[in-house]
Amino acid sequence: MNDEEKIKMFNDVFAPKAGEKVLFLVDLPDNDIKDNEKWIDRRDMAKEWYKTFEEMGKKTGFSVDWMEYKATGLNNAPVPDQVLDAVRNSNLVLAMTEFSGTSSILPICRVKGGTTRGASMPRVERRMENSAFKANYKDIKRYAQAISKMLNKAIGAEVLFSTGDTLFIDLRNRKGHADTGDCTEYGMGINFPSGEACTTAYEATPDEIEEFRESKTKGIWPAEYDGELVRYVVENNKIVDVIGEGEQADEKRAFFEENDTRRNLAELGIGCNPEAIVTGNVLEDEKVGGLHIAYGMSVHLGGKINSDVHQDICYPKDAPIQAKKLTLVNEDGSKTEIIKGAILQFELFK
Repeated sequence: MNDEEKIKMFNDVFAPKAGEKVLFLVDLPDNDIKDNEKWIDRRDMAKEWYKTFEEMGKKTGFSVDWMEYKATGLNNAPVPDQVLDAVRNSNLVLAMTEFSGTSSILPICRVKGGTTRGASMPRVERRMENSAFKANYKDIKRYAQAISKMLNKAIGAEVLFSTGDTLFIDLRNRKGHADTGDCTEYGMGINFPSGEACTTAYEATPDEIEEFRESKTKGIWPAEYDGELVRYVVENNKIVDVIGEGEQADEKRAFFEENDTRRNLAELGIGCNPEAIVTGNVLEDEKVGGLHIAYGMSVHLGGKINSDVHQDICYPKDAPIQAKKLTLVNEDGSKTEIIKGAILQFELFK
């Protein structure tokens, strides 16, 4: 994207106004958290965007600040309090970080009656300026809102993976959310580049189990790490076992033993950005037309479980493992096959 295209995107998505305070956030390597080339380039990219915003601010009348903090080391681990204070004192926040701070930052942006809005961009890459960032966000808004409405009518989801594994996700007592790429008004918080709709799974916490009973989420949830296939056994919306004999399986067993809340099946998400491509970067992979599922924290998406991590695993076409079919089970007993052959059926949302 050239400067003119970027300025248009910034105005379309964020619409910074006179008198506002814009804040750029970046995280930095610390102690045993090592730097890498993509992280270095991301900080350079953030500086370039910062300078463009500065020039826009001179013409429009808003100010731009820059803040750095030590990396947390885990996606959606709590962000330092001083960073959150800076977020609350800003009107527009752009977090271009290595480790996702979405679960800490976006809830502040989404407070009703607040004066903050923002975008979380964990592991954003410059090359996305020529893919997911170039999408028609009016179309994306329509797609995401339509999928969100479908999720609100669904009580469950049936998933068939390319590995042959199947998983049922209980969607009762939960609401869908659309990440449309619109961050023009206070109270809005987006993942950027945008283009997905998501919901949390029913988690059967003590305050709801009497009415809704145990969660029906159950099955085998496959994942691939460095070429190794690992299978998570899921019952009552929790990972109860890890199937696999390799190094990655051993690491995941230890990981889930460290904190039981990490076992929670936290999110069912459906990407709907036609320009997004699969590269192994979750920020963009989850926006490709297809399925992603996350474990760990769900409170920032309207669920009930707090945790020290929220980690997505993506299953669109061209991913190592694909969700070949995703069928929504509706309240009236009907079913809607929203993904076929690992491809999102965009014609359902027009």
